[in-house]
Amino acid sequence: MTNQESTTFIIVGLTKQGKKFRPSDWAERLCGVMSAFGAERKMKYSPYVGPGDYNGEKAVFVDGRLGEIEPMAYRFMLNFAQDNDLQIIDGVCSIDKN
Repeated sequence: MTNQESTTFIIVGLTKQGKKFRPSDWAERLCGVMSAFGAERKMKYSPYVGPGDYNGEKAVFVDGRLGEIEPMAYRFMLNFAQDNDLQIIDGVCSIDKN
């Protein structure tokens, strides 16, 4: 557990200079790191991390609750975005997959 609340954020597939991040399936690959195989033998993404689109760009949505459940995984996602100079939008609402 962390002492401070972790922020929900979106990693957008654009660098801070506005260039499209490659490869084109980067979001699915990154979310695949956080996936598991379910009873149906199908890959399931974590309920706290998911690929999607944000304003027409590939994106990864990271729920802040991940930081409380698995702080290392949360930092990995944040560090990936920072290391690749990707745009991060923080303070968005939590992921709800119901």
